[in-house]
Amino acid sequence: MAVDPEVGATGLVEAPLGGLPVVDAHHHLCDLSGQSYPWLERPPEQGFPYHGDDRPIRRDYLVDDYLGDVGDVRLVGSVHIENGAADPRAETTWLVGLMRSSRVPSALVAKVDLLTSSAHADLEWQAGQPGVRGIRQILSWHADPTYSHTSRNDIIEDPVWRSNFAHLNTLGLSFDLQVYPHQLMQAAELAATFPDTSLVLDHAGMPIHRDRDYLDSWHREMERLADHDNVVCKVSAIGTQDHRWTVESLRPVVLGAIEAFGPDRTMFASNFPVDGLYSSYRRLYDAFDQLTSNFSQDERSRLFARTAAEVYRLDLRGNEETTGARRA
Repeated sequence: MAVDPEVGATGLVEAPLGGLPVVDAHHHLCDLSGQSYPWLERPPEQGFPYHGDDRPIRRDYLVDDYLGDVGDVRLVGSVHIENGAADPRAETTWLVGLMRSSRVPSALVAKVDLLTSSAHADLEWQAGQPGVRGIRQILSWHADPTYSHTSRNDIIEDPVWRSNFAHLNTLGLSFDLQVYPHQLMQAAELAATFPDTSLVLDHAGMPIHRDRDYLDSWHREMERLADHDNVVCKVSAIGTQDHRWTVESLRPVVLGAIEAFGPDRTMFASNFPVDGLYSSYRRLYDAFDQLTSNFSQDERSRLFARTAAEVYRLDLRGNEETTGARRA
């Protein structure tokens, strides 16, 4: 099918922000009445320290709640990332049901534990569900156990895990990779070993500190990872790493990630509702806008929407703003 050159392959019209379409490449929904989310059910004092007080998000967060946060941002698509549900298949089933009546979300990244004996079957089941584009299994490990999502730092090297990881490409699935900066070397080796599998680095590699030496080290590892063409970077969870952020405090992370990967391999995302603990949705996207004001129109279009639309294979032709919209 011929594509209108003014619109482009993904259906996104070029425009300055204010009219620039946005694809939110990373957000969550939550149905506590119908799903179990262990991380939201444990005592708040046992939550991840980089969240701070997360009691305000220990509630249902449904499509209307999300769209209420989006407000007047011109959202044309979104990618739901698994939200730590105890039953990943049930979570996907619920989300697929939402997609039948709402334009949010536009695509799904589901959870599969690649260490389990059922991983192969779980991958095939998830790949068969409408809208599932990728898989996430959080691998973030830290010497301080309160920061760790896993008890092992070598999962990414485990032969069983890698055997199941190899199945992603055959199913046409990408992998959302969430690790800390000291794990980026492992991520680069994984990318080199599986060059045909698309890797999406979540949260810009999670630089949880802001001192200069730490950020210099983070940026060097980001550049090494970016040497692998099968990796793209998602700039998200900005507030979880900097609760009282300002545009200037975000500058080294946002621009450092773009410098490493380039606008064609970088995408912006909200990480709502978690990042709703630290700012409004509009303020977050205004910060992205201000920090990229010197970029070209094409580069901004890629950062705010087109990279995400391509990576997650979203067909947005004919889409208008999804804010408040529903499919017929």
